Amino acid sequence: MRPRTHKLAALVALPLALAALSACRDSRAGASTNAAGQPQVKIMVGGIDKVIYLPAKLTEQLGYFKEQGVDVQLLTEPSGASAENVLLAGQVQGVVGFYDHTVTLQAQGKCLTSVVQLAKTPGEAEVVSTQAAGSLTGARDFKGKKLGVTSPGSSTDYLTQYLAAKNGIKAADYSTVKAGAGSTFIAALSNGGIDAGMTTDPTIANVEAKGLGKVLVDMRTEEGTRQALGGLYPAASLYMGCDYVKANPQTVQKVVNAFVKTMRWIGSHDASEIAAKMPADYAGGNQALYVKSIKDSSPMFTSDGRMPEGGPQTVLDVLGTFNDKVKAKKDAIKLEETYTTAFVDKAS
Repeated sequence: MRPRTHKLAALVALPLALAALSACRDSRAGASTNAAGQPQVKIMVGGIDKVIYLPAKLTEQLGYFKEQGVDVQLLTEPSGASAENVLLAGQVQGVVGFYDHTVTLQAQGKCLTSVVQLAKTPGEAEVVSTQAAGSLTGARDFKGKKLGVTSPGSSTDYLTQYLAAKNGIKAADYSTVKAGAGSTFIAALSNGGIDAGMTTDPTIANVEAKGLGKVLVDMRTEEGTRQALGGLYPAASLYMGCDYVKANPQTVQKVVNAFVKTMRWIGSHDASEIAAKMPADYAGGNQALYVKSIKDSSPMFTSDGRMPEGGPQTVLDVLGTFNDKVKAKKDAIKLEETYTTAFVDKAS
């Protein structure tokens, strides 16, 4: 069962509802306050029940946003690409999604910056179906196959294209299928809709538990990520528009303080303790499997919200291999504008 979350339709109607309340909005790049005078921040999560984005909901569950005196509203979209679009439309102030979007969007003349880094690896894996496992033993076998991604333009799509390009296979040589995550991904894998696909926990754990497939390329660990991508690939992060960050440093600092405290909490608690803090329906009725999915994916998390050394360059190298827009602007990309450690430094 998917968690009960605010959907995009509700988000679109939200401004009308807020107009009837005492919350006020000013001109500082979308800054607003609630009736108690606390800053309000809406954050879109690219799949709030995915383990890769667990720190977002966990921070709320632990009460750290409230502790910092910031009114954070978490919303969700199943795809990081969709979450990014809502941010660009000015409907939210931040996205918990993959850092690589800040690089691709800079190549398109837009400025987004990661203010706190939640993961140093993608936390994703290429999973092959049991039926296709005999003929698909690695990325070199992608040609002619149906490969699932969350959605076109998502980070799962980026990584799939890179693994293919690294093995001399063009995107036109295989079929890209929008498979989503969770139940839709599992259905596509089991009914032959895809031969393999890029996904995350708890979907990975469910696929393995049901005997529907196995991990082909594992990027949940540092070792697996270095082997697949040539270095650490900073993934899950909180990124915001550069203008908003510049105009609202105190609010951003409060949000980052909360996330940094959560990352330290994760580092000092085991998977069962982490799972116990999450909403009950995130486990989908199988708490033991949910604990396993957190344990399997937890190596991806940073301990303090810092950007891993050399990570941004790895991301640029990966995107510059297959993404035509990034490739054309690769030498002009200013990585120092795609992330900042200033807020994490103060939080520490």
